[in-house]
Amino acid sequence: MAPDSPKSDPDRWWHGGVFYQIYPRSYADSNGDGVGDLPGILSKLDHLARLGITAVWLSPVTRSPNGDWGYDVSDYRDIDPSFGTLDDLDTLVREAGERGIRILMDLVPNHTSDQHAWFVDALGGRDSTYRDYYVWADPKSGGGLPNNWASVFGGPAWQLDDASGQYFLHNFEAAQPDLDWWNEKVRREFDDIVRFWWDRGVAGFRIDVCNMMIKDKELRDNPPATADDPLDQQFMGLQAVYNTDRPEAHDILKRWRAIADTYEPARLLIGETNVEKLPVLAQFYGDGHDELHGGFNFVFINAPLEADALCAVVEETEALLPQGAWPIWTGSNHDVSRLATRWAAGDHAKVKLALVLLLTLRGTPFLYQGDEIGLTDGPIEKADLRDAVGIRFWPYYKGRDAERTPMPWSNAPNGGFTAPGVQPWLPMADPASCNVADQENDPDSVLAFTRRAIARRRQSDDLAVGSYRSLPAPEDTWVFSRGTGTVVVINMSDATKEITGPGGSITVATDRTVEGTTVDGTLTMAPWSGAVIER
Repeated sequence: MAPDSPKSDPDRWWHGGVFYQIYPRSYADSNGDGVGDLPGILSKLDHLARLGITAVWLSPVTRSPNGDWGYDVSDYRDIDPSFGTLDDLDTLVREAGERGIRILMDLVPNHTSDQHAWFVDALGGRDSTYRDYYVWADPKSGGGLPNNWASVFGGPAWQLDDASGQYFLHNFEAAQPDLDWWNEKVRREFDDIVRFWWDRGVAGFRIDVCNMMIKDKELRDNPPATADDPLDQQFMGLQAVYNTDRPEAHDILKRWRAIADTYEPARLLIGETNVEKLPVLAQFYGDGHDELHGGFNFVFINAPLEADALCAVVEETEALLPQGAWPIWTGSNHDVSRLATRWAAGDHAKVKLALVLLLTLRGTPFLYQGDEIGLTDGPIEKADLRDAVGIRFWPYYKGRDAERTPMPWSNAPNGGFTAPGVQPWLPMADPASCNVADQENDPDSVLAFTRRAIARRRQSDDLAVGSYRSLPAPEDTWVFSRGTGTVVVINMSDATKEITGPGGSITVATDRTVEGTTVDGTLTMAPWSGAVIER
């Protein structure tokens, strides 16, 4: 069960908190090379503290040749020089901690870079020391690929090593060979890797594609896709049965959870659980205490900004999670179009509405950098592409660069992200139209609203850790209670709605002019508006 107060259970400090994802290349550039870095993040800690952030998840900052922008790791125990040094990371952990903010890092356990020392050694021959750290297979009898598995990034998931005559597996790029998690030596390596960072004070990990770590031991062919399968599987022509969502992945998570629980406070495990069905998501929580502390809910992320659709996802999630488990909610990330674009089409009223939802549901919300100011996806043309997936599939899929464009801090040239005259690594959305500085002193801005909503969440036990229950509501609206004395009212329509029942004082609203007013029986909700009412 959730604690009665966010302050009553320090071992579950994340329950009442708000997390924030930083894509480091695009947050703040301290040295004028057009690439964000750790000292740049350090310079923005006061922004995060004023926002009310509890913890920051850093997308990968470990060493990488950046074929997949950090998700191709060449050294799990060092910082990539483009971001700084281990000392910079230690400084960030320490100074963030002084502001009450903890740092989570990204762990990429499914694959390494082909430039990792393990794989370089593995290419030395079938008897090399690290050969069995990776998934190798002989050609089929008569020649050809070992099986029919397809890469998430397109094409077969197998690459021939001419020197040995064997294929190695890559569920992503060929330069990202998959590790063999059936190998106990790989598991021990990662036991040491997680301890390395946790011993430095890192508060936990977001675990990349944690549902894909282990594959079918027999490397069986995947069955053909059907019209009922997800679109990505239809596109590949195969159901991803044997190269993802294997049950043995849970054993790895239990092992890491046991290590995490030896720390004081316990270290946190948040999974990238990109699964299509909520019952599968619930499995990654184990019994509620022995696997992930939280898994990203992609069914929620992929739902439209509609009351019925999102409410259905939340209710099913609440019903399926095991006792003691805690939901995770987000609307944007480095792989998904920002909520201000995908859900709100640039409309700040809808952005505030989405933020009301994220910040008042039971669970821990993750904001992605720029959500707090209603930042939309950046303008990406073919010539701007840095994402290999976008380069390969343009224009049918334009890749993930649009949601990775730099953070605008001011309306100055380059938005204060980097020095004027420097070419940012990706083009920016127009900083003059949306930036932090211009919203700082505007009480009606998205930033001001986000600060008010987070502050209220921190003050209210109901909003921080209270139970969730849906209440009767008119069409296209969503009304739910939190804890014992709080009701959240959301109008997701173009029409004014009359909501009956909730009584009390409005403590947070998308329209700040109604905050502090009293509701007695009926509340008139403007289109695309939300309010928190507390008795």
